Amino acid sequence: MTFKNRQDAGIKLAKALIGYGGENTILLALPRGGVPVAYEVAKALKVPLELIIARKIGHPSSPEYAIGAVTESGTTFLNESEIKFVTQKWLSEKINDEVAEAKRRRILYLGNRKQIKLRGKIVIVIDDGVATGLTMKAALQDIRRAKPKQIIVALPVAPKDTVEALKKEADKVLVLYAPEEFFGAVGQYYEDFPQVTDEEVLDIMRKYSSVK
Repeated sequence: MTFKNRQDAGIKLAKALIGYGGENTILLALPRGGVPVAYEVAKALKVPLELIIARKIGHPSSPEYAIGAVTESGTTFLNESEIKFVTQKWLSEKINDEVAEAKRRRILYLGNRKQIKLRGKIVIVIDDGVATGLTMKAALQDIRRAKPKQIIVALPVAPKDTVEALKKEADKVLVLYAPEEFFGAVGQYYEDFPQVTDEEVLDIMRKYSSVK
């Protein structure tokens, strides 16, 4: 199964989530790739769209390989089998750098807008897909601290084993396609998968505020 692009994935995800609309529901997108997907869902469900900003902690010798993730509030999820091979000094500095970058991105994307309160709400967390799920897990632990009524992870694609792992962090996990054998990266499951820019995220967040 492949998706044409993130818009196509969002439209299909919205159909699967249509019963979750309502004034008690909030959508949280992981920027940048999750924002175009979440935009289509937010339009269909007519619910608020907010961001949950998490940053990957890449291995020092291979930055694309995630050994952990951290959110803007400092909530950290680490792969314990991997971090034993890096120094505590490097890890602490990297975490601090990524927290600072996450905070910078919130200001960039949303300015001084106050975060929507999640307490007692149904929170749907969306990305364009996950592989290891480390960034999503950090985001979910952060969200859980806000005491929502329910946390639902909604994804176009994710490996079957990652889906099972996410079920331990969320109340419900909805994935349109969960192959047992996951080939390469998330982009392999899209026909068109360009990198989402900061400008696109800004445009979507501005556009959504005008269609609610």
